[in-house]
Amino acid sequence: MEKKSASPLFSPISIGNVTLKNRLVVAPMVTVYCDTDGMATERFIAYHETKARGGWGLIIVEDYAVDPLGRGFWTPGLWKDEQIQSHAELVERVHAAGAKIFAQIYHAGRQTSSALIGAQPVSASPLPCPIIGEIPRELTIPEIKKIVSQFGDAALRARKAGFDGIQVHGAHGYLIAQFMSNYSNKRCDEYGGSLKNRLRFPLEIIADIREKCGPDLVMDFRISGDEQVPGGRSCEETKVIAMELEKQGIDMIHISTGTYESTGAIIPPMNIPPAWIADHASEVKKVVHIPVTAVGRIYDPLFAESIILSGKADLVAMGRASLADPELPNKFARGDYDDIRQCIGCQQGCLEILFKNEPIRCLVNPSLGFEYLDELKKAEKTGKVAVVGGGPGGMEAARAAALAGHEVTLYEKDSRLGGQFAISSIPPTKGDVTLYLSWIARQLEKLGVTIKLNTEYSLEIFEKGKPDLVIVATGSTPSRPPIPGIDGGNVATAQDVLLGKVSTGQKVVVAGGGLTGCETATYLASLGKQVKIVEMLPTIANDEEFTRRVLMMKMIEEKHIEVFTGSRITGITDKDVQVETGHGSMNIPADSVVLALGMKPDNGLVKMLEGKVEIRVIGDASEARNALEATREGFLAGAEA
Repeated sequence: MEKKSASPLFSPISIGNVTLKNRLVVAPMVTVYCDTDGMATERFIAYHETKARGGWGLIIVEDYAVDPLGRGFWTPGLWKDEQIQSHAELVERVHAAGAKIFAQIYHAGRQTSSALIGAQPVSASPLPCPIIGEIPRELTIPEIKKIVSQFGDAALRARKAGFDGIQVHGAHGYLIAQFMSNYSNKRCDEYGGSLKNRLRFPLEIIADIREKCGPDLVMDFRISGDEQVPGGRSCEETKVIAMELEKQGIDMIHISTGTYESTGAIIPPMNIPPAWIADHASEVKKVVHIPVTAVGRIYDPLFAESIILSGKADLVAMGRASLADPELPNKFARGDYDDIRQCIGCQQGCLEILFKNEPIRCLVNPSLGFEYLDELKKAEKTGKVAVVGGGPGGMEAARAAALAGHEVTLYEKDSRLGGQFAISSIPPTKGDVTLYLSWIARQLEKLGVTIKLNTEYSLEIFEKGKPDLVIVATGSTPSRPPIPGIDGGNVATAQDVLLGKVSTGQKVVVAGGGLTGCETATYLASLGKQVKIVEMLPTIANDEEFTRRVLMMKMIEEKHIEVFTGSRITGITDKDVQVETGHGSMNIPADSVVLALGMKPDNGLVKMLEGKVEIRVIGDASEARNALEATREGFLAGAEA
């Protein structure tokens, strides 16, 4: 691909006294990389520094709490002067690496818990967040005035730390958003009721920041263009708010979407189409004269370029794209488009574990959050490494070992790479899984890894190759419990059905309501089959990431897939499935039965090679888990080879 340095993405833009070298912005994302007192750690600084070296024009650092009681996670803080120094080092290193940096300041309001902050959460009104479920205390007017002042004080500390600007977080259902929306604000005083009253809180915050920090501090404002909840704010109302914010002195505006109740809108999974809310930014841009930033599952720089060229926005924020590949801007500018590692929207590392208040990770970028450890170095002594298994764990092991300087051969018994992960791309809305698999296959080719497909590793191959290390990434195989009739001709595994190795009849029973079973059911229903799911547990899709589970359950309903929970298959015939439920037994007519009853490790190779060579077992070959764990284990096994 030709060099793209002349792309509109790489044209500078000036906002007040700050000039950005390009239009590519790292959106603020909670990382849980700071310490419990909100201080910047080396992990936190190195993470942002890596992005700055990657060529991003602006980095917006997430959720600087203005009050320790306003934290929703262990976020950074600027609620006291003692926090300035560590964050000043962050700014200094990001500047040295070539990027500008803003501090996003916020208060979580009701979107936190007493377990985290040690006190009852607060909000505009005593209405619980539907996700958190904890009733907040309604703020008094003196308390509101205090929080207004805390925002101004935090902005001043950000300025003292050297930040190029600040972003006021008025999106995603946090405290400012709680005041602005009558979805969450039921007050009848001067802070509630009319839109003008509901805007009083954010406008007072902006005024306080200006008074304390002066007219030249660049101030951004993040807002949900549409809250995506019943009774929430729509884009038309947001346009009016944007005009009022501009009058109050905001220098730029960042258009996101959603609240915690619509988390899948804030952090859209692979089920959501790319750049899906760029039109919200476009609508706001029509009514303001300040720069507008678009965001929302923009994982490909070509989408970002299109947004700028079509005039929908002035800047493009690519949050999770920067997690997947912090060097995206530099690669795109050089014309190395095929080397860009794109986000697949899996949510496993950046969202699912985040809501446990744990540091984020990334399935496709196993180095994310570990930049400070400098894990991948050239090996002092190189040798031969055999990787057995071409799933994501094995491919990452081969990539890392090759980067470390070893001679690597990857053996895969099937006719293509990807393992179970490749199969997971087949159900509806899962196609983006192939973004990662095609990327890593290209990297292996460029690194000179020898790939042997249709090759089952054996003692003969081992003796001939004489590797110094064997990394066992053989994955797992479908479980087949001893159910009468399970070996019948009308019974197949979900894997074989998805791969097209077998076809099914019109009436299908899927045995197992985990993620694999549900995805296979939706796939078959999309082909016009009549599908039923039988699951022993009281609910289905429990192993699915929660934003995608919401969409999965909606798809199951739309496709009229009947679900039997708390039920156990006791027998299979060529005409039906015998099922035992809590209410008795029944027979479900079925032409075909598809097994999705879990996986068991495939690690027979370990016994065969034990005592003959150094072995490392990774991924599902050790224990059936998800691809997030497999890629991290594979990367470490290869890097440490």
